[in-house]
Formats: sequence, structure tokens, C-alpha cells
Amino acid sequence: MDQQDRRNALSCGGCLVSAVGALTALLVWASSDRTRRHMGGGFEGEGTDYGAVLTELPLVALAGALVPAFACVLLVRLMRIFRP
Repeated sequence: MDQQDRRNALSCGGCLVSAVGALTALLVWASSDRTRRHMGGGFEGEGTDYGAVLTELPLVALAGALVPAFACVLLVRLMRIFRP
């Protein structure tokens, strides 16, 4: 495997890890008690707070995508430093 193929494989792996991280973060956020309290607050939608969705959902998806991507970049950098 030449250098370009290895770089492409690492990039593809980073994108895959980032997508899985974003989906996992969204699923964890959606299943949390705090989110259930905001979204299913009461009878016929009383107490439903859509502001939580508008503010938290994009941030959760972004954090879920960026944290694994940052970890992948860090791993690649460490592999370059400690390569024999």
C-alpha cells in the first residue's frame, strides 16, 4: 500500500468515525431523561420546550462529529511521531 492509499484510507476512516460519533451522540441525547422532560412535558404538549431542540440538537450533533474527528487526527499525528 503506497502513501496516498494509506492517507485516503485514514481520511475515509476519520469520516466514518465522525459520522458514527454524531449518530451516537444524537441517540444518547434523544434518550436522556433531560430531553424527555423537555419534549414530552405534559398533557397535549403542555410544557414542551422546543427551544431545547433548536439549541441543543445542533450542538450535540456538532460535538458528536468533532470529538471523534479530533481523536482520529490526534491518532494520525501520534502515528507519524512514533513511526520507526
